[in-house]
Amino acid sequence: MTEPGIQPPLTPQDPYPPAERPTMYFIGVTTHQSSIMKVFPRWAEYLQLGDVAIRGMNFRWHDDPANYRRAVALIKDDPLSLGSLVTTHKIDLLTACRDQFDRLDQFAELMHEVSSISKDDGQLVGHAKDPITSGLALEAFLPERHWERTGAEALVLGAGGSAIAVTWYLLQPSHGGNRPTRIIVTNRSTPRLEEIRRFHASLGGDVPLEYHHTPTPEATDAILADLKPGSLVVNATGLGKDAPGSPLSDGASWPERGIAWDFNYRGNLVFLDQARAQQNAKNLQIEDGWIYFIHGWTRVIAEVFHVEIPTSGPRFDEISRIAARVR
Repeated sequence: MTEPGIQPPLTPQDPYPPAERPTMYFIGVTTHQSSIMKVFPRWAEYLQLGDVAIRGMNFRWHDDPANYRRAVALIKDDPLSLGSLVTTHKIDLLTACRDQFDRLDQFAELMHEVSSISKDDGQLVGHAKDPITSGLALEAFLPERHWERTGAEALVLGAGGSAIAVTWYLLQPSHGGNRPTRIIVTNRSTPRLEEIRRFHASLGGDVPLEYHHTPTPEATDAILADLKPGSLVVNATGLGKDAPGSPLSDGASWPERGIAWDFNYRGNLVFLDQARAQQNAKNLQIEDGWIYFIHGWTRVIAEVFHVEIPTSGPRFDEISRIAARVR
């Protein structure tokens, strides 16, 4: 049964019809499988957004730039197409469509990615929300003063937009001494590693950074085995949701008292299964991407529909409960 306000996802092979009512889009890979398709109508009712809709747009990883341009053109030119959340394609979409935006927010300029598209007084605006939402999600589960107390490190698996955002947050000088003692980034290919290296260089800072090309899970395993106790390990690859598998092998050895955080909350989530296999033996804390999902979507909905949505407090708690009931 189709939820009210939801239409089948568009693909590059489809015509892109104008929206029949105020619509936000979800640009991703497997958007039809996301919980947002059930959550959005209930949030829209709670937030009193009126007769609005959500529609997915499914693209291949690193799709043809012309396909991204068609999607952005629809949002730009159609009065009832109000904006979009973008996942997986954040960097590729901005690379292909930069000239279609009237302006970018400070984080989109800084991160060279777009995770949210909205309209403001007739202008098409690109936003990068992940630096904000990854920080909100991380602080929701990270023990207080974790880095300062433990001297732990952070291993970020993947070098795309989400990895850029979470490392930006971890590196912020405003955290003072409560930052990882080392941040390691791995990726299966080298171009994105070089991109994130250049980004970090532009920030400056005094936290040691390492970059490793890891074409196989076993190569990543070797880095994992060298982490200090209490270290954070983040799956920012998309493996487990947009593609099957994990950046680690089943033989990977987790750090004592480590924290496993998968940005995904749906899919086969092999990364989290691997952590759970050692949870008791290594006393691991395991977190999926659900709170990241809530913060990510509410920040974008607020931007697209120009409504105030809190990031904490009773109203945010109710928004979270609404989502949990249909998870």
